[in-house]
Amino acid sequence: MGVLYGMVARGQVVLAEFSSIMESNASVIAKQILEKTNEGNNNNDSNASYSHDRYVFHLKRTDGLTIICMANEVLGRRIPFAFLEDIHNRFVRTYGRAILSAPAYAMNEEFSRVLSQQMDYYSSDPNADRLNRLKGEMTQVRTVMIDNIEKVLERGNRLELLVDKTTAMNRNSIRFKSHSRRFQNNIWWRNVRLTSTLIIILILIIYITLAFICHGPLLTSC
Repeated sequence: MGVLYGMVARGQVVLAEFSSIMESNASVIAKQILEKTNEGNNNNDSNASYSHDRYVFHLKRTDGLTIICMANEVLGRRIPFAFLEDIHNRFVRTYGRAILSAPAYAMNEEFSRVLSQQMDYYSSDPNADRLNRLKGEMTQVRTVMIDNIEKVLERGNRLELLVDKTTAMNRNSIRFKSHSRRFQNNIWWRNVRLTSTLIIILILIIYITLAFICHGPLLTSC
């Protein structure tokens, strides 16, 4: 139970394949799927799954390559697609630009062993699923961290806005105190001038009254 067949192709040209089931038509069905998915020269990256009896054929198309595997339906989708991703990375890393011009089955003798090893690993080693789950958890953690960073930045902006407002309020408060002090000083001086004026007027009135009574400005009669 697990991944039972694997294929790597460029367009409809099969470059490598391996089957762990001796008597199986997996290769025939995979080539039919390959032909169907390449109709109309559709080179868009995609993932797909096709059910056949108790098995499911999983397909991953990316970078001009199509990777197909057949697995038991009870295996689900997570492990088969982790296998496809792994095979794609190994194939590109091993052959590079030679993939673009290689004839049919050019890499089969060498890479079929890699297919066999990785099929066995993803079929029987519990670390395969654990590793894929870990990748998913890391992706979730990274997303949470990004969300938290955005919230921190947003909070930072709010704090900066609050600081700006506080600074403006402090400036306004200082300006208000300065204006209040100046206004108080103006009122005090105005009161001083008014009081002085009233005193002078009062003295003049008294002097005029005395000058009238004393028959002269020199007050000689008083």
